[in-house]
Amino acid sequence: MTEAKPPPRKKTAGKEPRLRHLMRQLGPGIITGAADDDPSGIATYSQIGAQFGYQLGWTVVLTTPLMAAVQEISARMGRVTGAGLGAAMSRGVPRWLTVAIVLLLIVANIFNLGADLSAMAAAAKLLFGGAENVYAVLIAIFCAACEIYFAYRRYVLILKWLTLALFAYVALVVVVHPPLREALAGAFIPTVGLNRDSLTALVAVLGTTISPYLFFWQAAEEAEDEQGEADSRPLREHRKDAKVEFKRIRLDTYTGMIFSNSIALSIMLGTAATLHAAGKTDIQSAADAAQALAPIAGGFASVIFSVGIIGTGLLAVPVLAGSAAYAVGEAFSWRVGLHYTALEARLFYGFIALATAVGTLIVFTPLNPMKALFWSAVINGAVAAPMIGIMVMLGSSTKIMGKLVLSWPLRVMGGLTALLMAAATLGMLVL
Repeated sequence: MTEAKPPPRKKTAGKEPRLRHLMRQLGPGIITGAADDDPSGIATYSQIGAQFGYQLGWTVVLTTPLMAAVQEISARMGRVTGAGLGAAMSRGVPRWLTVAIVLLLIVANIFNLGADLSAMAAAAKLLFGGAENVYAVLIAIFCAACEIYFAYRRYVLILKWLTLALFAYVALVVVVHPPLREALAGAFIPTVGLNRDSLTALVAVLGTTISPYLFFWQAAEEAEDEQGEADSRPLREHRKDAKVEFKRIRLDTYTGMIFSNSIALSIMLGTAATLHAAGKTDIQSAADAAQALAPIAGGFASVIFSVGIIGTGLLAVPVLAGSAAYAVGEAFSWRVGLHYTALEARLFYGFIALATAVGTLIVFTPLNPMKALFWSAVINGAVAAPMIGIMVMLGSSTKIMGKLVLSWPLRVMGGLTALLMAAATLGMLVL
């Protein structure tokens, strides 16, 4: 039976403790940032660390402010309009373009879901033994059931706790002790070869850290959170709260993106110090990296890596399925939102279940999970640049945002990010 959703929270008098206040400020941004380091992302960062050593650490440092700016744009749009990006696109861009982007997002997310579930199942097999396919089905059912049947605020609390799983990769760096000088040089001195492998790695980092599904998710969750406020109107209709809300969004988003990319850098450093140093440069999946660590860095390092894969996957799978459901639901004017019960938003929750099921089926096909991940990255790269451009355009429109349009710094950062994504993807295809 569907659990009843709680009523909107009321503002309480008195001053709450500082730490509790800080934790309440962190929500969509910290969850989005953690979901970015999904098992597919872990595989990408592991491959780059194993293949290139410390050379490309600077890529995640470079993308941090760009990623934060784009996610802040999406968060502001969700809070100001009271709806997700699909709804904003339906109002501000041609119908055919909205449908095309949503369809590409769905395909990319399903490939990504398949790759993530495969990596989680392989990690579970490493830890507990058993059949990978069984683990994949059980994990998929668990993630979909939690997203569909848990009350929104309880579900968000679960997602917040799951972000702690990523600290496993900080522990990995502590265990393997990468050389400080080489690590710092790789993180802050840009070097990239003008060859296909290097540009592919750069595009992989960009596509992993700046992914369209994250835009849709954070915007939708800001709109969801608005529903739980004492004044549930879109921010454009009660502008007096804008300064406070934008400050919170910035804190939440920048904390989440810095956390996300710090974990990405930790994975690169950990695999560079172990796999690359040992000459093992051909890593096909996150589970391969976990398995390869055991004889090089010890069983404890392998366990840490595997636990991180499962923990972050439990966070990322619902975000991938949910962001696709928000996008298609808003584009086609369904009732969408995790604050609704399953009966109230049948199509929305049905699509979450369908996307998760189709992603699970990929595990049972001959398609290599890394091929699924590759095509997901290609599609994300193709969609991200125009999607960011559309977000900047819509966020600058008084028709969409009222008087709370994007600031010029955010517009400039968004434009630069779109150009970088387009240039990197074009460079990889040309070479």
